Amino acid sequence: MADSTPLLLSRSESSNESKQPPPSLDETIEHCIGEFGVAQLFQAILVSFAWVFDAQQTFISVFTDAEPTWHCTSDSCTSASDICHLPQNSWAWDNPNDTSIISEWGLQCASSIIRGLPASSFFMGCLIGGLMLATLADSMLGRKNLLFLSCLVMSFSGSFTIFSNNILTYSALKFVNGFGRATIGTCALVLSTELVGKRWRSQVGVIGFFCFTLGFLTLPAFAYVNRGSSWRNLYLWTSVPTIFYSISVHFLVRESPRWLFVRGRKDEAVSILKSIATAGSSGILMSFSNLELRKESWNVDTYSAIKILLKKKWACRRLLTVMAVVFGIGLVYYGMPLGLANLSFNLYLSVTFNALSELPASLVTFFLVDKLNRKDSLLVFTTLSGVCSILSVVTGERSANLQMGLELVSFFSACTAFNISLIYTLELFPTCVRNSAISMARQSLVFGGMFSPVLVAAGSRNRFLSYGIFGMVIGTCGLFVICLPETRGKTICDTMDEEEYNSTKIDLPVVG
Repeated sequence: MADSTPLLLSRSESSNESKQPPPSLDETIEHCIGEFGVAQLFQAILVSFAWVFDAQQTFISVFTDAEPTWHCTSDSCTSASDICHLPQNSWAWDNPNDTSIISEWGLQCASSIIRGLPASSFFMGCLIGGLMLATLADSMLGRKNLLFLSCLVMSFSGSFTIFSNNILTYSALKFVNGFGRATIGTCALVLSTELVGKRWRSQVGVIGFFCFTLGFLTLPAFAYVNRGSSWRNLYLWTSVPTIFYSISVHFLVRESPRWLFVRGRKDEAVSILKSIATAGSSGILMSFSNLELRKESWNVDTYSAIKILLKKKWACRRLLTVMAVVFGIGLVYYGMPLGLANLSFNLYLSVTFNALSELPASLVTFFLVDKLNRKDSLLVFTTLSGVCSILSVVTGERSANLQMGLELVSFFSACTAFNISLIYTLELFPTCVRNSAISMARQSLVFGGMFSPVLVAAGSRNRFLSYGIFGMVIGTCGLFVICLPETRGKTICDTMDEEEYNSTKIDLPVVG
């Protein structure tokens, strides 16, 4: 005879159906930890700071892999000449050769595939790393340990990059760098939001977006300070601090009490709740004394979370829809910063403007996330991004300033859509598979980013092949959000059965 999947919270017997059902784990935890206190704020900021290093490694190739400026050294050369058709002694780089991998390894005339290999390798590493590591935070390692290991791999691979002496070695290390980086944002977002109650969950999630903006902003500052010096210095400036941060995560960050409860580790969870609870909260042990906690019986191996997401029709439908929407966002989110070198603006200022556009995107999410319907806001911002991206192609020949303005609006809209999509995904899936679901959504984002270098290279000759396609894809993919349920203001669940029960509002069926 088939047994039903056990629930995290025990339900009353049929004879006691008239009694008030026990509070959910989410409500119990929120009651225990009290108001948002100093300990929770410290944990949230420390965990979210991982996004700073994530942003730096994601966009560092904008500077290290850029083609430097050059000048003529003979009368047979003009500034409008094709550098690949000029004699070697008729031109020279404006800066030392080691300021970029292009000038150091003589890649100025290499094919777009070769020149884009490091960036593509990075995104390929992100994709494979996300697929391989996605469920470790939900299964054996937990949120904290995976965040620690991911930051450590990213920092060491970035440090070893300085020893690269050719494009293949460099690309291989970029792959490892992306592999390690793959789950940092996901773990940081999930861990920070699971340490607080429902009232502050959305605001705490946005802290990571601010940290990502901070990392994006510091990158052009570091690059400007190191202008004229080796591109290897930029990797040292961004990788060495990450090593020290990884150590602080290991010793100072707390594991998610929600994950510990789902895994059946009640004593550890209660101990962590005691350490982060505010002074006014009380009765933690009493709150959990009558709460029957069992880990999910299906979560027995690393990839069980993905299996159960695909097995449940409602979960599979939600996951595929979210991934379709985020794919379009990823094409713009990663493609536009990489394509800044094709614009007629100063590269440092262009990157800075794009980084600054993430700040209002984070502010919009922070202050309006509790007031915005997830579906409507995603639809509006993806459509706006798509329209502005296409218009930037049309107006590019008339006004460079207008083109830059439209590019910034498009990127701002994509950033806002990305922020909301992460919060939305966090609310669509229960605790037991939440990290895996967000990981899959982020892999879809990276999958969109994998196509960006190719389109950016093609866009150097025909801008519609980059910005035009960016706009068409994000606008079309954004329409899929119509298929998802609204989650604003709803209590998140902890098990698949609870989510299914709340979604259908009927008795849970027996699972064979």
